[in-house]
Amino acid sequence: MAKPDEFAFLDATAQAELVRQKKVKPIDLVEAAIDRIERLNPTINAVVTPMYDEARVTAAGDLPDGPFTGVPFLLKDILGTYAGVRMTAGSALLRDFVPDHDSELVKRLKRAGLIVVGKTNAPEFGILPTTEPHFFGPCRNPWNTERTTGGSSGGSAAAVAAGIVPMAHANDGGGSIRIPASCCGLFGLKPTRARNPLGPDFGDIMGGFVVEHAVTRTVRDSAALLDATAGPDVGDPYWAPPPERPFLQEVGVDPGRLRIGFTTEAATGVPVHADCVAAVEDAAKLCADLGHEVVGLTLELDVTRMADAFITVWLAGCAATLDEVAMASGQTVSSDQVEPLTWAMSEMGRQRSAPQYLLAQQALQAFARDVARLFEDYDVWLTPTLAEPPVPLGSFDSTPENPLNGWSRSAQFAPFTPLFNVTGQPAMSVPLFWNAEGLPIGAHFIGRFGDEATLFRLAAQLETARPWADRRPPVSA
Repeated sequence: MAKPDEFAFLDATAQAELVRQKKVKPIDLVEAAIDRIERLNPTINAVVTPMYDEARVTAAGDLPDGPFTGVPFLLKDILGTYAGVRMTAGSALLRDFVPDHDSELVKRLKRAGLIVVGKTNAPEFGILPTTEPHFFGPCRNPWNTERTTGGSSGGSAAAVAAGIVPMAHANDGGGSIRIPASCCGLFGLKPTRARNPLGPDFGDIMGGFVVEHAVTRTVRDSAALLDATAGPDVGDPYWAPPPERPFLQEVGVDPGRLRIGFTTEAATGVPVHADCVAAVEDAAKLCADLGHEVVGLTLELDVTRMADAFITVWLAGCAATLDEVAMASGQTVSSDQVEPLTWAMSEMGRQRSAPQYLLAQQALQAFARDVARLFEDYDVWLTPTLAEPPVPLGSFDSTPENPLNGWSRSAQFAPFTPLFNVTGQPAMSVPLFWNAEGLPIGAHFIGRFGDEATLFRLAAQLETARPWADRRPPVSA
């Protein structure tokens, strides 16, 4: 049998193959992952709710015959509803909340053979693009423990980057898969809106902003996992167009000569750091060297109206979240129970009227149509994932005196990713570039609505040309 740390940087596909060939047992993989959590988590604070006993029982039982049978996995502590295990959404307000059912996504993850060993750190209610909740404390980036992991799936990204597990659950309402993937040097695909289900508790969230998937070390793991989880659930209000064939079959397929439009400028006008510009220019050159037509692109979009509408929906979502918690718990939520930013945003959300909300949704749908028309001329767009490299921890701190500091700082840090939560298009952060400080900086590729296939083909081609999976951060197994 391999030594436990020899598993650490095998991807999930390779770990599953070891189980399939009976070279290791599921319990061996689980115990190795638990050992890595115990050794590394005191440094990075990625796992906030260990599930060791549950994982050991599962590993010793009859596992389903799935693509990832026996592979250890982590759930983000937002939307990853697992019966009998607390889910806090990063908030002390939910410290005692224990759901009595699995979400549909968790059921599918279990059917794929994955064994959940714990839940990962996340900002309170997933609001910020950093993972520094007051309740659990900051998650630290394995590449530099004084820098952000990104958010809101920062705990999952830190754990995968450090080699604790090969992939981990993540979700994305404004960039929360792609942002931490960029900060931690991982592959992060946000699928098309409604590709994965949100049931049974939600039909959609905030009009379709939020999607479920994962952060992974390799492209093939992301594709195979999406094959295992995608598809509508009973009663879903809508679902994504079915793919022509399994996503895993796209990995390694020649993408052909794609027309790729790229920009290094944020449509909102915020400055973009030279390292992020360099990362996009490097990715554009790599794509051109691979035979693609790469064209400079100016995004002439009405982002002011879109941003105002996005903020209206997001603020309403904050208010609705606290109201939902209050209804479920039978308590009245007060300002001292949540972080200053959460309270300030929820109070602002209550000032928006129902007509304002509907008009905001209408504006967002008009923006999505404008973007879709532009994609008639391009197969893929390329932008920076973020406007800055991973920033120091504390950069998004809000105080009672300045409760909205974190929100305004977010607009400077992440001006690119929310656009495609609005449009519902698939988008991915690809780890092709590290700066002089040794920090990863992702390149952000966006596909047409429903067309993850093209992104997987391109990502696999880039992965072959510029492999990243063997890179090791200073904090790793």
